Amino acid sequence: MLDKLESIRDTALEEIEAADDAHTLEQVRVRYLGRKGALTQILRGLSEVSPEERKTIGQQANQAKEIIASAIEARKAALEAQAMEERALKDRVDLTLPGRKPRVGRKHPVSQVLDEITSIFDGLGFQVATGPDIETEYYNFESLNIPEGHPARDLHDTFFVRPGVVLRTHTSPVQMRVMEQIEPPVAVVAPGRTYRVDSDASHSPMFFQVEGLLVDEDVTFAGLKGTLMHFVHEYFGKDTAVRFRPHYFPFTEPSAEVDISCTVCGGQGCRICKHSGWLEILGCGMVHPEVFRFAEYDYERYTGYAFGMGVDRIAMLRHSIDSIHHLYENDLRFLEQF
Repeated sequence: MLDKLESIRDTALEEIEAADDAHTLEQVRVRYLGRKGALTQILRGLSEVSPEERKTIGQQANQAKEIIASAIEARKAALEAQAMEERALKDRVDLTLPGRKPRVGRKHPVSQVLDEITSIFDGLGFQVATGPDIETEYYNFESLNIPEGHPARDLHDTFFVRPGVVLRTHTSPVQMRVMEQIEPPVAVVAPGRTYRVDSDASHSPMFFQVEGLLVDEDVTFAGLKGTLMHFVHEYFGKDTAVRFRPHYFPFTEPSAEVDISCTVCGGQGCRICKHSGWLEILGCGMVHPEVFRFAEYDYERYTGYAFGMGVDRIAMLRHSIDSIHHLYENDLRFLEQF
C-alpha cells in the first residue's frame, strides 16, 4: 500500500508539472483528489487495513494529498502568471512604431466659395448678416413686394412648413430684418441656405445664396454695376466676359440678371450653359420703393441696390463642376480634390 501511495504521488506530480493550461490541471486534480480520485479511494479504504498499518498508511496518504494539493496550487499560480505575461506581451504598445496621424478635415468646397465671396464684399465695406432658415410668408414674400397669388408662392416652387410659414426661398428676408433695425446707410451681405422645389444638373432643392444690400443717399444703378463687375473680375479673373440683361424681380426696379462666360466650356457651349456659352450667376436691381415702404425708409431720400447669387453655381463655375449634385453626394473621391 505504501508503494502504491508513493507511485500515485510521483505520477500526480509529473502530470501536474506537464499540465499546460488550467483545464488540464483541473482534470489532474479531479483524477487524484476528487470524490472518486485515486488518493481519495485509498483514504476511504483504510477501514479494511489492519490497525497496525492504518496509522502509517493514513499519515502517508494525507502527506501525499497535501503535497499534490500544494503542487496544484503552485502550478495554477505559475500558469496564471504565464497567461498574464502573454496577454501583456500581446497588448503591449510598441513605442518605437511611428504614430498614426489622424486625417485632417478640410472645408467643404461650398463653404470655401462662400468664404471667398463674403471676403470680397467685406473688402468693399459690406457687413455679414444672417437670419432664420424657416421664415414667415411676410418676410419671405409680402415685405419684398411679392403679393399673394404670385407664382413664386405656389407649392411647385416653395416648401411650406405650415400655412404662413415656409423654408425661405432666398436670403432676401434678412435684408428686410436688417432694415427694420438699422437706419441708412446700410451695407450688408446675407449668406445662408435656401430651399426651392427644383432639381437638375445646375439646381438643388437646398442650395446656398449670398444676398447683398446697399442703401444710402444717391445710390445708383451705375454703382451696382461697378460693384458686381469688381466682384466678377476679382473672383473669376479680369478676362471673364460679363453681360447685364434686363429682367424682372418684384423687389427691385429696374432689374437685371448678370451672366458670365461659361468657365466649364470656356464660352464654347456645353450642357451646363445649355450650349449658349453664358451662365447666369446672379440677379440684381435697384430696391423697389414698396420694399422701402415696408421697412419704413424714406424712399424719396434714400435709394439702394440689391443682388443675390447662388453659391453652389459659383462653385461649379469656379471649379468646372458639371453637376451640382457632386457637391452634396459626400463622395470623398470628389471632395478630397478641394
